[in-house]
This record gives sequence, structure tokens and C-alpha cells, in this order.
Amino acid sequence: MLSEDDGKYLLSVAKDAIETYVKENRKIDTPSDCPDYMYEELGVFVTLNKHHNLRGCIGYPEPVYPLLDAIIDSAISAAMRDPRFPSVDESELDELEYEITVLTKPQQIEVEKPIDYLDNIIIGEDGLIVERGFYRGLLLPQVAPEHNMDKEEFLSHTCMKAGLRPDAWLDENTRVYKFQGQIFK
Repeated sequence: MLSEDDGKYLLSVAKDAIETYVKENRKIDTPSDCPDYMYEELGVFVTLNKHHNLRGCIGYPEPVYPLLDAIIDSAISAAMRDPRFPSVDESELDELEYEITVLTKPQQIEVEKPIDYLDNIIIGEDGLIVERGFYRGLLLPQVAPEHNMDKEEFLSHTCMKAGLRPDAWLDENTRVYKFQGQIFK
């Protein structure tokens, strides 16, 4: 678990990464002035909001990069490469709200029947990944409570995020994973 001070530090790194990239078109170096545990490989998402509306969200669901590198990369990508939005420009920088979600390693939910997924998900605690073949979708733990979703809706929306039918989670060939996240705003 990271502390609130760690979270504030990570938020400042994300903000610095975005501002430097937008203003100078360059990626910041990984800070060297932080504790070793911030170099641990962890999954992370950086979410940008503007006036309480989503403005960008990109990250790494798997722990494949050191935390600080993943945050710098995800922050720049959320601002510049989220295909749902135009790139952030300098005039918007003061209006952005930053959120970082540091993830646990995803664990496949093992069930006898797909309907049993409903008994293995905790709304507000678990994030979901739905996977079938090349299709993969992820929703962070905070999405379900923010949109008043129940477990079935959460599973269905994760399927749709993967490009699958809403009821694809009931298919025996669909795999469902859960993970938790520590959120800093």
C-alpha cells in the first residue's frame, strides 16, 4: 500500500509529465529522488477529467513497467493519445483534474458456471477485465459506483468495452479477471 504522501508525489509527477510534454514536446526523465519501492513494477492508470467530465484515461493493466515509468507514460498518453479525445492543448492545463489508480495484479475468477461471476465481484472494490480471443476490455474499480452499476451491469459494460456483446460474460469461452486499485486524486 502506498501512503497519501506517495499519492501526492505520483500526482505531481503525472502533472509535470503532461505539462512538460504539452509545452516542450519532450518526455521528462524518471525522477531519481524517490524511494526504491516506487520503481516496483505495478499496473497503473492515469485519468484526466475536465470540469468533472472524462478527458482521457490510459494505463497499463499488467505490472510490466516500474511504477514511475508507467505513470509518466500513461499520463502523456492520457493527454495526447486517448483515441476518444483530441490531444490536450496548453490552454486546458489549468482545468485538468488528475487521478491515478495503482493496480494489483489481475486474478482470473474461477467459476463452475459463468452466472457465478456475480458472487465473486465486490462493487467499489474490484475492477474487471473481460477477455475472449483477441478481445479485451477493462473497467477500473471506481467505474461501477460512479455510474450506479450493479454487478451484472458492470460485467456487461466491461464486455462492451472489449467490443463484445453485453452478455458475453455468460459464454464459457470468456475469461473474467478482477483486480483492486488504490486511487489518488
